[in-house]
Amino acid sequence: QVQVQESGPGLVKPSQTLSLTCTVSGVSITTSSYAWNWIRQPPGKGLEWMGMIHSNGNRYYSSSLKSRTSISRDTSNNQFSLQLTSVTPEDTAVYYCVSQWRSSFGSWGQGTQVTVSS
Repeated sequence: QVQVQESGPGLVKPSQTLSLTCTVSGVSITTSSYAWNWIRQPPGKGLEWMGMIHSNGNRYYSSSLKSRTSISRDTSNNQFSLQLTSVTPEDTAVYYCVSQWRSSFGSWGQGTQVTVSS
């Protein structure tokens, strides 16, 4: 019943900030034991976990992306968002938002293609 859906621009210029929003339905993002993840997949490569925000608001990030990544939430709209600053073409990927209950991933969004190009 939990559904997640990504939205945001599909094209970002180098050095700018990539911003995406995930809209959640079926459960409140503040419900205990849930966490909300951003995962991406560059073309021809595997999945890369970027970060997460727990239902209690605690945030965790991949060490390789921590300096550029920020995850926030809007509880009124049951959404959480990703901001990735100073993007380069290496940030081109399909970006997914993914629900998590305790230690297990649950629902995946359909993914949204983001291309970093001038």
